[in-house]
Amino acid sequence: MITLGKTKSVCPICMKVLTAKKCIGEDGIYLVKECDIHGKFQTLIWEGTAAEYLSWGRENLSAETPVNPKIKEKSCPDNCGLCEEHERKGCCMVLEVTKRCNMHCPVCFASAGECLENGDLSIDEIEKQYDFLMDHGGPFNIQLSGGEPTMREDLPEIIHMGREKGFTFFQLNTNGIRLAQEAGYARKLKKAGLNTVFLQFDGVTDDVYQTLRGRSMIELKEKAVLNCSEAELGIALVPVIAPGVNDMQVGDILKFAMDHMPFVRGVHFQPISYFGRCSQQRPQAPITIPKMLKLIEEQTDGLMKSKDFAGGGAENPYCSFHASYLKKGERELKLLEKKSDRGCCCTTSDDSRQYVENQWSYSTKKFSDDEMTQTDALDEFLIRVHNETFAVSGMIFQDAWNLDLERLKRCYICEVDSDYGMVPFCAYNLTNSKGIYLYRK
Repeated sequence: MITLGKTKSVCPICMKVLTAKKCIGEDGIYLVKECDIHGKFQTLIWEGTAAEYLSWGRENLSAETPVNPKIKEKSCPDNCGLCEEHERKGCCMVLEVTKRCNMHCPVCFASAGECLENGDLSIDEIEKQYDFLMDHGGPFNIQLSGGEPTMREDLPEIIHMGREKGFTFFQLNTNGIRLAQEAGYARKLKKAGLNTVFLQFDGVTDDVYQTLRGRSMIELKEKAVLNCSEAELGIALVPVIAPGVNDMQVGDILKFAMDHMPFVRGVHFQPISYFGRCSQQRPQAPITIPKMLKLIEEQTDGLMKSKDFAGGGAENPYCSFHASYLKKGERELKLLEKKSDRGCCCTTSDDSRQYVENQWSYSTKKFSDDEMTQTDALDEFLIRVHNETFAVSGMIFQDAWNLDLERLKRCYICEVDSDYGMVPFCAYNLTNSKGIYLYRK
């Protein structure tokens, strides 16, 4: 194999840090590494030519030093927090308020549902974590997660307290069960200050949910979308895409999302990563960015094209893809051009934080015809345009097989941990081949 570049990774069995090569192979670009104890490993990281791979990774030499960084004690990915060698100060912080869950999904990065009681973070500890974040570069966008965060009765109070601390954007990562079943719950969260619901939404048929979630759920998902829409909450549909399970429903998911605009703000695809509790066997060729974009183009009949998409600008470009569209009519989209031909206009964590807050939120400002000024008319037009934008994005998370420490150094999605601080998401959830975590307890 011809070597394109070098990085560092880990052995999927013992988690020892290894030198790794990015090599040109038969089907694309592979990450190749060898452990002196457990042998050689290689996995496909890009389907396509070397030229296509290199062109996706456009130059972004800017770097940010984390605020009040942790003193480096071990080599990455161990004992992160963020240390002084990290190149992003952080954008989105995952705050896990409970380990409890009302499901036990066959696929779960957090292995949630094992803890049925005493799995909640105390309100005092949550306040300490808010204060810690403000002292280390905040305000950040807050992702309330778990477990299933809606199992906490004090979730509105947690949101309100965060607002009082100065955080401006709150996102709820949820399976949607309580939002679907409890009348008025979505409105209650909206009143407390919630901006957006990141709704687990793996497909449009129950067989998909039976495989990935262990139960039929499509009616619950549809009801959750309806209730959040009535509460004027922004919604992002978040499908985990698994080969042979729901990769044939990518177009159907996008159609469902567009049919439920403007409250559904877009779709954020997450090709399955093989960490945590995962019932799916990892293939030699997992879903890559080019594969995901091909599925989108083919299953929307070219309404969305592979060439519309670019990699992230603030994070490592090989971590993500995105495009934004303006809806024009029932089935017509206009690609919103980026500010730079180098890809995303977001080149810092703060840029990305603002973009996420703007795109995933639904604007509820109303104007009176009797009192509308010329400025108000312009504002109303801009709000209408905002609410008709539709984002399609995805995140290619890293597991022990494809972990690239150069990518990890630019991660701006962190888990907040009382012992470690702010840990890059893919490091925090990293497990070896036996499912043993590097960080999680």
